[in-house]
Amino acid sequence: MRKRSLSRITRADLCRLGELARIDRTLHFERSPLTRSLYERRLFAVALCQGAALHYLDKKNGVKDFDVWSFYTESSVRPFPARRVGSMDFGPSKFGKISGSRFTGRGVDCIGRSIPNAKRNDPIGTLRAYLRDGRTASARHLANKAVVLIEPRHLLGTVVWP
Repeated sequence: MRKRSLSRITRADLCRLGELARIDRTLHFERSPLTRSLYERRLFAVALCQGAALHYLDKKNGVKDFDVWSFYTESSVRPFPARRVGSMDFGPSKFGKISGSRFTGRGVDCIGRSIPNAKRNDPIGTLRAYLRDGRTASARHLANKAVVLIEPRHLLGTVVWP
């Protein structure tokens, strides 16, 4: 099977990705009570990032997998665990699957980051500043492709970057 899917990513697909990210966050918080106590109520944005987000914009890049990032306002106690990456299965869909994958559909990597001084009421401005300033390796990496909001829901499909 083709390594990258050229199928169009729709708003319904973004909603599915948001639901998978929510499930992943719930599972992570169940396993990590400290992270739950610090971050369960600090989520301010969820976004499709990297290559799949670029495909959402140009419809040419293709989708190898989905990278969904959950962004939190940073706790004064400690940052969100940066090395933690959850894996979910998009499930059977028009995107197909990569040969040899353990998933029935495309993989969804669920990643979280906390941002110091994030403005919960301005997710677009906060994320643009984070990407523009490039103070972390993650910010610089994400700024190389694209970022499309999934949550807050009223901003579904909003292009944050570029």
